[in-house]
Amino acid sequence: MENNIKKEIISTKFQPERAFLITVATKESVQIVSAEASQTELAQLVKSAGGEVVGKAIQRLDNPTKALYLGKGKLDELVELKNELHFDTVVFDDELTPVQQRNLEEAFQVKVIDRVALILDIFAKRAMTREGKLQVELAQHQYLLPRLAGQWSHLERLGGGIGTRGPGESQLETDRRLIERRIHRLSAEVDKISQQRYLYRQRRQKSGIPIIALVGYTNAGKSTLLNALSRANVASENKVFTTLDPTTRRIMLPDGHIALLSDTVGFIRKLPPNIIKAFRATLEELEEADLLLNIIDFSSPYAAEENHAVENILKDMGLQEKPRITVLNKIDAAPGMDKNWTEQEAMKYLLNNQTDVDENMFFVSATKKWGLTILLTRISQVLSVKTAFQAQY
Repeated sequence: MENNIKKEIISTKFQPERAFLITVATKESVQIVSAEASQTELAQLVKSAGGEVVGKAIQRLDNPTKALYLGKGKLDELVELKNELHFDTVVFDDELTPVQQRNLEEAFQVKVIDRVALILDIFAKRAMTREGKLQVELAQHQYLLPRLAGQWSHLERLGGGIGTRGPGESQLETDRRLIERRIHRLSAEVDKISQQRYLYRQRRQKSGIPIIALVGYTNAGKSTLLNALSRANVASENKVFTTLDPTTRRIMLPDGHIALLSDTVGFIRKLPPNIIKAFRATLEELEEADLLLNIIDFSSPYAAEENHAVENILKDMGLQEKPRITVLNKIDAAPGMDKNWTEQEAMKYLLNNQTDVDENMFFVSATKKWGLTILLTRISQVLSVKTAFQAQY
């Protein structure tokens, strides 16, 4: 009897959360990415966080409603599904306001989270170094602060008086101050890290060794490419946000020169400004780089949309004019490819069937080490031209 109870407790403890996904597709949002593509990615995020997707819904609206995000009729319909699907978590594909989140939790009577909270949860799970943990905690507190206020907004609306006196309002102010102080301390620590990185980059620049930074959508294969080019052993998995902490390795170029290759956190659609701000100490590596390698998952059916998201973030960071090489990775898994082909057969097929490839776009497979020699040669050429130009001035 006792053993059966223990087994039941263990089974319950490790049972994944049953998540129901909801996306609102507006005319504006579907111009950037289809609702289906965005929701497919949301499902991958839930899986990475350890959840199980048991249902999905998409509602097409001109704009999300201010109180519920969804239309009232659609919400009632989805609430009815809870008894059928037995989900215990509802995940929304956009950032919810505190009011929307509270109203939705009251309607569903289960936990409601949004895309931002989900991403932050994965970040917290993936962060390994002190720097990464600090940056994640900062982003989490910045996300929590307005929602903390929203939880107590019913007291503010009543304007004091009966039912509002006592610990409620004072607790809200206490919690606000605690979180604001924590944000201040975390920001100061991240600033200190940023200064240390700046001094480190200054020393690297004085050494004259060029810096190459890997950028791209999450799970595009940046860490795998870093390993392939540098013969390093950086953790790489077929999961989103495997890399949160910057990793730098030396590589030898075909012309005999040495370069530094840095891997950074992957980008994703609908990445809130607060997260980018919290990770600025990491992303400053991109600003100081001599060359960016933009890694694209060529096997993804949403490669163009993912690259569009990367381009927008680079533009927001003022890096759109930075010298760049586009690397079309995972060609071995691309549609139309035969798994038995050699590197030469694969390259011939791709070059014959792709018409929009220019001299700064290269097909590679980081896992099979295809196309790396040609890529390294082009990197040498670009850096040589840049070095020669700087020497003239």
